[in-house]
Order: sequence, then C-alpha cells, then structure tokens
Amino acid sequence: MPVPADVPVSIREALAAQGIDSLYEHQAEVWHAAQRGENVIVTTGTASGKTLAFNLPVLSALADDAKNRTLYLYPTKALAQDQVRGLGTFGVKGMRAAIYDGDTPSEQRWQVRKWSNLILSNPDMLHLGVLPHHDRWGDVLSNLRYVVVDEAHVYRGVFGSHVGNVLRRLRRLARVYGADPQFLFASATIANPGELAHDLSGLDVTVVGDDAAPRAERTIALWNPPLLDEELGLRGSSLAEGSKLLAELVSKGLRALVFAKSRRAAELIHRLAAQRLGDDSLLSPYRAGYTPAQRREIEQRLFSGALLGVSATNALELGIDVGALDGVVSVGFPGTVASLRQQWGRAGRRGHGLAVLVATDDALDQYFMREPEMLLNRRVEAAISDHENPRILDGHVAAAAFEAPLDEADAEVLGSEALRRAAQHPDLKKTDAGYVWAGRDYPAGRFGLRSTSPDVFSVVEAASGAVLGAVEREKAYSTVHEGAIYLHLGEQYRVVALDLTSRSAIIEPFTGDYYTQAKKESTTAIEETLRAEQRLGLDLAFGRVSVTEQVVGYQKKSIRDQTTIELVPLDLPETTFETEAVWYVPEPEQLEDLERMPTLLGTLHAAEHAMIAILPLWAMCDRWDIGGLSTNIHFQTGRPTIFVYDGHAGGVGITERGFDAFEGWVEDTARMLEGCPCVAGCPSCVQSPKCGNLNEPLDKSGALTLLRRLLSI
Repeated sequence: MPVPADVPVSIREALAAQGIDSLYEHQAEVWHAAQRGENVIVTTGTASGKTLAFNLPVLSALADDAKNRTLYLYPTKALAQDQVRGLGTFGVKGMRAAIYDGDTPSEQRWQVRKWSNLILSNPDMLHLGVLPHHDRWGDVLSNLRYVVVDEAHVYRGVFGSHVGNVLRRLRRLARVYGADPQFLFASATIANPGELAHDLSGLDVTVVGDDAAPRAERTIALWNPPLLDEELGLRGSSLAEGSKLLAELVSKGLRALVFAKSRRAAELIHRLAAQRLGDDSLLSPYRAGYTPAQRREIEQRLFSGALLGVSATNALELGIDVGALDGVVSVGFPGTVASLRQQWGRAGRRGHGLAVLVATDDALDQYFMREPEMLLNRRVEAAISDHENPRILDGHVAAAAFEAPLDEADAEVLGSEALRRAAQHPDLKKTDAGYVWAGRDYPAGRFGLRSTSPDVFSVVEAASGAVLGAVEREKAYSTVHEGAIYLHLGEQYRVVALDLTSRSAIIEPFTGDYYTQAKKESTTAIEETLRAEQRLGLDLAFGRVSVTEQVVGYQKKSIRDQTTIELVPLDLPETTFETEAVWYVPEPEQLEDLERMPTLLGTLHAAEHAMIAILPLWAMCDRWDIGGLSTNIHFQTGRPTIFVYDGHAGGVGITERGFDAFEGWVEDTARMLEGCPCVAGCPSCVQSPKCGNLNEPLDKSGALTLLRRLLSI
C-alpha cells in the first residue's frame, strides 16, 4: 500500500532514494497506531520489514524536532551495530545515531549523552550504566519520545523478568524528568505477543501480527546422522554432519550459516569444514567471547560476501542482516520452535533457500526425525516472565530507591508489589520523601540481568589473576568444584581450588582428554500448594517447593567414549532454594505391574526426564531452566510422586505453564518415548540406560506404559 500521506516529506524522500515507494500492510498499521499515540508490538516473520515499521515513527519524530530523543534496546551488541549501519542508509537530516554499550570508549560516552538523539544500547547497560546515573542523562530522559525494544521474544524467563523491571524503572525516571515515552516492540512470531509486551512494560500494547510480506520459497530438510549401532540407537556425530553440509555448500559457491548450541561446537564445525575444504579463507566461526573488533570484522565480511560460510552460536540467531544467504543449517533443535524459525528465516531472503535441521542424539531431536509434522506444524511457544518474582524484584526495588525516593505514587509504574517489598527491604529507609537507599554501594551493581541470584562465585585464572567468569552459588558446587573441568571461550581449564569464603574458583589450563560430571543428591519439600486438580485421573498440583541439593562427588568421563574413568568424592555444603513446581501422584491402577522395585523408581525417573525434555515445547524456555525429582515414596504425599520444577530460585512461571497444558505435555512425552532407544533427559542418559546421579535403570518402557495409561482415562 502507498506510504501514508502524513509521513514527513524528508522521510518519504529518504525511502524513495532506497527504492521504497510503498509499505506492507503491517508496516502501515504500526505507523498509524504510533501516530495515535499507542504502544505497539509488531510480531511477524523473519525478513518481514519489522525494522522499517518501527523506524518510520522514530525517524519522523526526529525529522519534526531534532531535540526528540529515542532509545533503541537490543539483547546483543551485534544487533545494535547492525542497526546503526541500516539507519545510516536513510540519510535523514537531523538524525544523530550512536551506540552506548560496554564497548563504547569512556571518552566518547559524554558525547553520546550530549549529542545523539537516537541511542542504541542494551538492557544490561541501561540497568548498570544509565539509570543509576540518570543525573547525567537528564536531557535524554526529559526529551525521550520513543523506546524501541527489538527482538522482544528474547526477554523471557529470568532475563525477561529482569528486563520487565528495568523498563519500569526507565518509565519512572522519564516521568521524573517530565516525559512519557511511547514503546515500540518488535518480536519474532510467538503465541502471546500482547501479554509479553505488557509484562515487559506494564503498558497496554496494540498487537500488529498479520504478516503481509512476501515469502521466498524455501526447502526444509530434516537430516539424521547415520545409524552406527542399531541395537543401542547410536548415531554419527551431528557436528561432523553439520561441517559436511557447510563445506559442501561453500564448495559450490553458496553462502551458508550453521548454528551450533555451544561455543565449542561452533569452533569444531568450523575446524572440520576447513579441513574438508583445505582452506579456511572463506570460513569463520562467530560466537560470544570475541573482542568487539573481531565481531565487527566478521559481521562486515559476512555482509559484504567476503565470507561464504560461518558457524555460529545463537549470537547470530537474531535479526542481523547478514545479506543474502542461500542456506542455514541448525545443528540440534535450539529448544523452541520460535528459535528454530528465527534461525531458518535467515535463508533465502532474496531467492530460493535451504533450511536444515541436523538432529543430535537428544531424544527430542530424534522424536522430530520420526514425527516431522510435530515440528513443522507446531505452533510457536508463549514467552513467559514474572517481574514480581521476589528474588528478582527486590534488587530492582533497591535500585529504584537509589535512583529516586520511592513513594505510593510509584505503584502505578513499578506495581504495588514493589512498594510492598520496599517496606520489607533491610537496606531501604522510610523518610518523608519515601523509601530511600541506606546502603553504601550502589545496588544495581550487586546483580546482573541473567540470573535470579546476586550471590555469585568468581572464576579466576591462577597465573594472571584475571576473572574469566561468574557462576551462581546454586550452580557453583556442581560446575566449579575442586577438580571440575571448566570451559571458557572454547578452552579447557581445571578447577584447582574452590574458596567458599572468598566466593572464588581458581582455575588453570587443562589439556587432558576427560570431562567431569557432578553427582548430586536432591530432596524436594512442598512448601505451599497453590493449585490442585484431578487431571488425567490423578492428583495434579502446582505450588511452591524447596529444593535441597548436595554435590557428593564427580565422575571423570572419557571424551572419546564417555566411559567413567574415576569417581571422586566431595564434601560440599548443601544448597537450598525455593522455586515453583508441578507434581503429580499416579493412582495404583496406573502403576499396576510397575509398582515393584526397582521398576517403579526407574519408571518414575524415566517419566520425569522425558517430561523435562518436552516441557520447552510448551513453555518457551531452555532445557536447563528446568529440574526434576522422582521418588517411590515422598515424605509428604506418602505415595510415588514426580516433581518438575523451575531451575531458578523463586520460579519464573515455566512449570505453571506445564500445569496449564498438562494433557498436551503428557501426550507429547508419550509420543516422544515411542520408538526412542533411550530417555535423553540429562547428559549422562543420552547414550546410557542409567542416570548419572542415580544407580537405577531408566525404565523407558515403564514410563511409556504409565503415560499411556494416563492418556486412556
């Protein structure tokens, strides 16, 4: 449809200079909603022009008055770099775009604050570098016209819950300075875009979801590595198959991108593909951990066509314009259908494209190989977050009080729960002006946005003293215990000491050929039942639980064949955290012929692992956001019980989504188990009939029988 008549002439001319004389219907719809003063989320497919949809209102506002300020927020630095390049092509008079993130040199930061009217950043920098120092940002905040939140579907779970609080703090400070900005969200296709945008901002948001953009034809291939051992169901390496495809595409002069699920996998695929081609001049890996200059160089070479093949982690999954790609290969299902479509959407933007999923030996991947329609016809997931989770909210309440005194009027933006938590916060003091920060440090510096826990262990390289990373206390005992093999930027290190007093793990380089796997003992106690129903003929409940874990030892396992080399005992403290869980208690008739030990425990444990593997399809989360426990007699229910819990303290709504979709969740789990050679719910179960933490066999046949009986009710 024609460019709307009320778009400023200068913007229309800038569009015409790029050969754009019309808009897709959804782009025009975003324009009209923004002109009505509405907050908007546009949720359409990859390469559907979402960027132009939110750029039009912003550039028009700047063309009308260059004093207007706009803040663009991206989940990664690469996206901000990409957007700056795109904005520069418009040549809009009066637009002064600049990036403000951790890579921005200190001497340039004051210039950005003073000079730029279109600032590109990320939520982490907003949390740590902008809001606590808002006195330096007074001119920006007082003239803040728009806030653009791109790739909004990334803000889910713990990260999304934190970002929901950061955006509320931003709205609050903008009001202090006399502004009330509009919010423009852009997201990949998800099941609940309006709900997500409201959760993130606290605002009513108009949803624009009808995608009017044309689609290039794309061939989809599901690629299963060759079967090596039919009896055990063992297959060839998915990384080797991914590298073969990458080398084959590049050898034909085609441009291809391979997505891997880890940094090491991306590096290995690159190395194997280079060996096949005998030359790596047209290839490059791309992952987090590279320097800013290295990332920019790879992005530019990929965009210009100097690179034909790139193996990447999901750092390149998002909306970076990498030019015309012929093929995209996803090595392993990335966890959600939405994420897979986002990856595949990079292929065939300007012509016929190839999209491939190379299956790993994970049970869910193999399920999709057997039942392709369950993947290709499946609806995208819902993104969930919970900004009122006390573990997350308390830090932001303190940060907000540091930024400006908190009073009852702030409940409108921050929420009434924030004021209630403020009254209980030990570091806040009630004054005539409201609650104020009474601590000595600045509270935003106490926590990051990627975890519910402010209590972290530093990972320190012994020789240099450099801090290479940080690990939450809840995970430290299982990942950086003494003797653990720790990975950083694809390099192996061995933990030589874990200091519980200084909260630090000391590491040194390691060149051995084994990895380590912690062995834990866990118990779960029901603290409060929030919902209870009879579903599928059994007692199903959702509520708060406390999970107590103790790492009692670790296994050294051969990289070559995963055999156990040695079991080393450890003496570490117990850790306990509260979270949310769903649990169910099968009826005796559902366990008939399965009730004898060890079949019973193996059946329950297999069902638990399988349901954990499937839950990401119902709640948009990562497999490692979920934990579980099964027992033949639970001390509170008095009966066999299966628990699946949120793996983050406080919970973020993952298992509540499982409670709501229990019937579909069970049905999918049963279908996955049919024909599956093993229950690949945890790393040790991928190629083994036993779980790494327990000695009982994972009884897949018993679990399948149990789940089928549930579905027959």
